[in-house]
This record gives sequence, structure tokens and C-alpha cells, in this order.
Amino acid sequence: MSDVHTAFDSFVDALADGDGYYLECSNGHACLPPRNLCPDCGDSVLKRRSLPERGEIASHTTIRVPGPEFEADAPYVLAVVSLGSISLTGRVENVDPDGDEVAVGLPVSVAVRETDDDRLIVFTPQ
Repeated sequence: MSDVHTAFDSFVDALADGDGYYLECSNGHACLPPRNLCPDCGDSVLKRRSLPERGEIASHTTIRVPGPEFEADAPYVLAVVSLGSISLTGRVENVDPDGDEVAVGLPVSVAVRETDDDRLIVFTPQ
């Protein structure tokens, strides 16, 4: 893990503490990860909004050939989860990556899991 604490680290800290958030500009565009300007319109007035604790899988894939730091975990499922006006990418836990239980529309909760040297955004089916 890097010694530099980024806006993304602050977001993950908040998510781990049960206070997840996203940013919304004055034009109603939602964005993650946290940044200084709206990526849609360039607005610099961004307000913190509560991130829903639950969402639905919008897309998913099974990772069979991961990067070196995740080799021991393969295969595993990554998903994009819709949380209202925002989407978040993370790992789906407590599922068989070769099974058929993960599907578009599956309700999941959002959490953070600590690893040996990092933190992962994870989703758990509900």
C-alpha cells in the first residue's frame, strides 16, 4: 500500500466506516471516484451524497487470469453494481465463480475487505 493518502483512500475509509458517499455537481451529475471537478460538465461545486448500502449487479465477469497480486484468489467474480445514480466496481464475495448464482439484477450489499496490503471494495449477495 502506498504512503500517499488519496481521495480514493478517503472514500474507501468512509465506506469501511459505513459512511460511503459519492459526489454530485450542481447539475445533478453523480461521480466516483471522488475528484475536484465533475467529469461530465466541469462543475467545481461538488456536494457529498450518501452512497446506498445496497444495489443491484448491472454487469459481471469471472476473472481467471488476474494480475500477480490476485493470483491466489482466482477465479473470482468482478461486478459493476448500480447504486441508484452511481455505479461502483468491486469483487463479489461468497459466490461460486463457476456457478450461476451471480446474475444481472442480483441484490448485493457493499463493504470493504482488508487484505494483507490493501483494501478491496466487495459485494455480498442479499
